[in-house]
Amino acid sequence: MDDLQYESSQGCHVYGQCKAIFYMNNPSRVLYLAAYNCTLRPVSRRKIHMMCPDCPSPLPTDSSYPQVLEAAIKSLAKYNNGSTSKQYSLFKITKASSQWVVGPSYFVEYLIKESPCTKSQASSCSLQSSDSVPVGICNGYRIQARLEELVSATCDFFVAQAPATGSENSAVNQKPTSLPKVKESQQKNTPPDSPYKAGPRGSVQYLPDLDDENSQEKGPQEAFPVHLDLATNSQGETLDVSFLFLGPVEKKLVVLPFPKEARTAECPGPAKNPSPLVLPP
Repeated sequence: MDDLQYESSQGCHVYGQCKAIFYMNNPSRVLYLAAYNCTLRPVSRRKIHMMCPDCPSPLPTDSSYPQVLEAAIKSLAKYNNGSTSKQYSLFKITKASSQWVVGPSYFVEYLIKESPCTKSQASSCSLQSSDSVPVGICNGYRIQARLEELVSATCDFFVAQAPATGSENSAVNQKPTSLPKVKESQQKNTPPDSPYKAGPRGSVQYLPDLDDENSQEKGPQEAFPVHLDLATNSQGETLDVSFLFLGPVEKKLVVLPFPKEARTAECPGPAKNPSPLVLPP
């Protein structure tokens, strides 16, 4: 895989390169991802802003940008004001962006935790325990218009912590949301004697964005270091896939290193849609 482009969990567009080792056996209906590695880089924010000054721009979610925290706090306060009983506090900001609408606007996504106090006890409420867990996820914004401030809040609660019907403000979205599930290992019963019998081994590496000057100086191979341990032996690495088949079947493959060239004349060919926002393919 090459020239990967998609939207990351932080809300910004990224691009990069991936390497993957995938085994297919059609007669036995076997599809197995043995290993993968991706190196991604965000598209230059400066170039995006030059092309579209009013487009949304991702912001850091830590304390380095106080406007983000202020937007999350005011959004949650609006939700708590509409709640008839339970109160919630901020757990973590997970995504943030800014945009000029009718004024400076900040959009946030954040996790919330349940407060031990009700609305009537808010003034004398003590801090809740540090072992609390998030019970829902919210989206909100703060728009500073010319004559007024606009604040919004919508929250979805996880299934295990869904509030009782009618206990919260009906004007706010409260549909249950499933907690993300951790995928089980593809081969949890695999003997430990073979290092490549376990499930897919891989990672995704995120690099910082490049300045325009550096983008012209660095080539794609230097800008996107993609490495797979399983494909480093020049003589080939043995990959045991016997566990993918039923019965006492022994099946071993030899994995050779990836070609050093970025591409050949036939595959994958020149970029169909070159973009000045990313490095040359």
